[in-house]
Amino acid sequence: MYHNILVPISFDTERDVSGPLKLAKMLATPEAQITLLHVVEHIPNYAISYMPTDYLVSARAAIKTELDGLAATLPNARGLVIEGHSGRSILDWAETNKPDLIIIASHRPGMQDLLLGSTAAQVVRHAACAVHVVR
Repeated sequence: MYHNILVPISFDTERDVSGPLKLAKMLATPEAQITLLHVVEHIPNYAISYMPTDYLVSARAAIKTELDGLAATLPNARGLVIEGHSGRSILDWAETNKPDLIIIASHRPGMQDLLLGSTAAQVVRHAACAVHVVR
């Protein structure tokens, strides 16, 4: 059983968040803290000028609302939105907050993942705690 669980959440259409959430609920102690983390990737400067001025604020608020809804289905859970590169930011957050388990969803790897590496693969390779990958 784990006391501090990190569950990175991706809202990509091919990702199913039900598996990681169910596993977090099963593996958590009754007093465990569960953090649902979403990383908003930086938008390049050349692209941001073509977006509405309030796009980032409204997108971040919508993501936070979605995370809070998911967190409400788990005991002692909270949603958190941060900015940065997904793999590196998850690892940085984990280094600072010391979870004893990271539960991360993964998709079936394609050729691009073999060349560039997926977020789940980066977290598995570099996390200092246990990592459970859900496919």
